[in-house]
This record gives sequence, structure tokens and C-alpha cells, in this order.
Amino acid sequence: MSIFDGFRFRSVSSSIHQMDPRAKFLYVCVLFAVTVMFNQLIPLFILFFIQIPFVIVARVEKEWLRSMKGSALFAVIIFIMNLLSLYLYGAYASLASILERSLAMTVRFIVLVESFSVFFLTTSPDLLGLALEQSRVPYELCFAFTTAVRFVPVLAEEAQTIMDAQKARGLELEGGNFVKRIRNYIPILIPLIVNAIRRS
Repeated sequence: MSIFDGFRFRSVSSSIHQMDPRAKFLYVCVLFAVTVMFNQLIPLFILFFIQIPFVIVARVEKEWLRSMKGSALFAVIIFIMNLLSLYLYGAYASLASILERSLAMTVRFIVLVESFSVFFLTTSPDLLGLALEQSRVPYELCFAFTTAVRFVPVLAEEAQTIMDAQKARGLELEGGNFVKRIRNYIPILIPLIVNAIRRS
């Protein structure tokens, strides 16, 4: 579950880590709003590349690359689903416009994953909770948010444990075509969902 590694806080001495969590949270919210506004490829690519210096300054390149690699499967699914839905039900005249639109939706997803990955890698949940409390955000909302942030790495570790257990029983995750690979993840998702409900 390498995608979740990019959402786990890393304690590194850098100027990005030392920034006020509220400023980083505001930055992510603004970036989210701007990303959703654009449907064209060039602005989305610009939004993707302007975040790379933050990753380098924060010194979290390896974890960021893991999150990008982990989101590749979801990006492919988003591209295929958009391509099929626009081709079958969209009002686009040419295949090139359909491909461009589908690629734009995929890049939008990658930009969102990238921005939230940078935020969570460089922001301590404790400091974020304290900063939100100091901003007069109700304690219940601060607690719920920080608990959800802490729940992601726990869920990732549990998913990895379930994957290792299923591999030990002979489950093949990497073999077969695309549809077979998706079906192979069903024995992992069901116990993961059940355990998540129990934890919550």
C-alpha cells in the first residue's frame, strides 16, 4: 500500500516542516479549489510542477514518489472510466478531444494526491490539531480530523498485514490481466473494511 506511505507524517528538519500548519492547510484548500476549477491540461500540469520544489525543500522525495507510484493504478482506472463514459455518452466530436478530457481528469487526480501528500508528509497531526483549536475551531471537529489523519497509516499497515497473510495462503496479486488483478484484491478489501468498521 505504497500510496498511503505518502500520507504519513515524516519528522524532518526543513523550512516546510516548520511552517505554520494553518498556512499549509490554507495552501492545500486553495490548491484544491484551483485544481477543481480547471479542465485544461496546461494549467493542471503547471499546478503539478509548481509543487515539486516544495517536495525537494521538505526532503520527502522518496515518500512522495511512493504516493505517486501507488496512485498510478487509480489514475489508470480514472482515465479508462472517463474515456469510456465520454466516448459512449459524451457530446465530444473527436477522439482527440475525448482523450484530452480524460487525460485532464487523470492529471487532476494526480495533482490532488500530490498536494495532499505534501501536506500530510510535512504536517504533524498534533500541531495541526493545536493550530485548529487556536483558530477557534470546535474541539470536536479538531479531534475528528486529527483522528482521521492518524487512522490512514494504521489502515495502511493493516492492509499490508492482510496482503502478506493472503500471499502466504497462495493468493497471487501480480499475475493475470487487469480485471483479474482487481478481482485478486477482493479477499484483501473485505477483511480490511470489516476491521476498519470494528476500529471505528
